[in-house]
Amino acid sequence: MILTVTLNTALDITYRVPALRPHASHRVTEVAERPGGKGLNVARVLAALGHEVTATGFAGGATGDVLRDRLARVPGVVDALLPVAGATRRTIAVADTATGDTTQLNEPGPAITSAEWTAFQEAYEGLLRCASAVALCGSLPPGVPVGAYAGLVRAARAAAVPVLLDTSGEPLRRGLAARPDIVKPNAEELAGLTGSHDPARAARDVRGRGAHTVVASLGAEGLLAVNAGGRWRAAPPGRIRGNPTGAGDSAVAGLLSGLVEGLAWPERLTRAVALSAATVLAPAAGEFDRAAYEDLLGRVTVTRETGAARVHPPPRRGRT
Repeated sequence: MILTVTLNTALDITYRVPALRPHASHRVTEVAERPGGKGLNVARVLAALGHEVTATGFAGGATGDVLRDRLARVPGVVDALLPVAGATRRTIAVADTATGDTTQLNEPGPAITSAEWTAFQEAYEGLLRCASAVALCGSLPPGVPVGAYAGLVRAARAAAVPVLLDTSGEPLRRGLAARPDIVKPNAEELAGLTGSHDPARAARDVRGRGAHTVVASLGAEGLLAVNAGGRWRAAPPGRIRGNPTGAGDSAVAGLLSGLVEGLAWPERLTRAVALSAATVLAPAAGEFDRAAYEDLLGRVTVTRETGAARVHPPPRRGRT
């Protein structure tokens, strides 16, 4: 079982409009509601890949009830969310059909009490006993200590469960000291953390701060991975237009599924980039275009740097 943690879950609402114009009224042509937050997006993609997934975190209020109702309809995902007194947030994505661009509006999360946080930590340690890997994803809601992820990383390592951390800012900075197995910042987050706008240099800096492997999202250019074994760049065959919301979460699902299946790093990166690109083509976060994914698996380029030649796309293995 793969465990995903989403402390700041959300009900993701996507509006589609013919064209988004400032200071104007808009007629919405399509509305979609889905359980969201980075870890829940990861969980849905993992389940679609055939993995057993348990999703934990917080949910509360009427919005939390709707989120859990929607989550119950996702095949392969077990709901282990903890109820809280505060109301789960909503995120609003407005997709411009004409341009393919998306505008995102994110509400703040509910305030978590110290008793609720303590209850979560106890439940999390219990879930780790059955986990093959864990993903810690997204922002922290109010009331959760800024060093929360560092504690959750340490608990996973004490249980000998590989842990991937996907957050930003001070929670990421503190989480690094706990030595997560993988961190997945984007280029902007790397620069904010290290002061360097050179992703390769910044990734080496982050490794020096405690991460075993750094996988940096480079947007349309794909992924950069740096660890003790080397450095790789993985890129899609070309720029793909669509809704990028959730593309990074699909990449996390690709990395985690590859980890538990024992794939080599080039294969993990191929899968992560193919899933990320196929998510851009899907209507909402936590989904991917299956046909595009299958096609992209054979067209992602993975290059080992420091003099290594191109690594050709590997044969498909495992549950894809």
